Amino acid sequence: MAEASADRGRTTRQRLLGAAAALIAEAGWGGVSTRMVAERAGVAPGVVHYHFASLPDLLIAASTGVARAMLEELAGRLAEQPDPETGVEWLLGELSRYTGTDPASLLIVEMYLAAARLPELRDLLHEIVADSRARIASWLRDRGHAGDAEATAAVLVAAVDGLVLHRGLDPGLDLTALAGPLRAMVRTDGHEEGSGT
Repeated sequence: MAEASADRGRTTRQRLLGAAAALIAEAGWGGVSTRMVAERAGVAPGVVHYHFASLPDLLIAASTGVARAMLEELAGRLAEQPDPETGVEWLLGELSRYTGTDPASLLIVEMYLAAARLPELRDLLHEIVADSRARIASWLRDRGHAGDAEATAAVLVAAVDGLVLHRGLDPGLDLTALAGPLRAMVRTDGHEEGSGT
């Protein structure tokens, strides 16, 4: 009996998180209300506050959950690539799925904006990004990257965010055409870009 109740609680919590994430993308961080989340999740408004101390707590949990899952998937699948140059090609192909105006892109944009004003969100987002950088840096080292793997990983993660933002402004931007500079940054042949060697 208690197990069934716990399962229902987990299911309700997941519905609330899913509803909040969708609404952040649709209405913007500041446009989401407790009532909107409750209606989308099919529960009474009081249920939201039973599971989350406040609306900001819910929005933070929902957005960071999506961001963590997205970056973990990208970093995990990138790690399956045989070498950094192939990895960059694959990554740009994957990023082409995001238009900059799709729900996932809009959620990330809203989250970055909110993080400027919410220290708790900023700290969690920093943790997610730092973990992705560390995983990518480790992959670069394991694949023979000759340069500063941490710096390269930081630029690569920032490029992911920036390219998705630019797609929102320029839907015709062909991300796969940008592979050259990123390949040069991650190449493993021991030649540093611009070193003349």
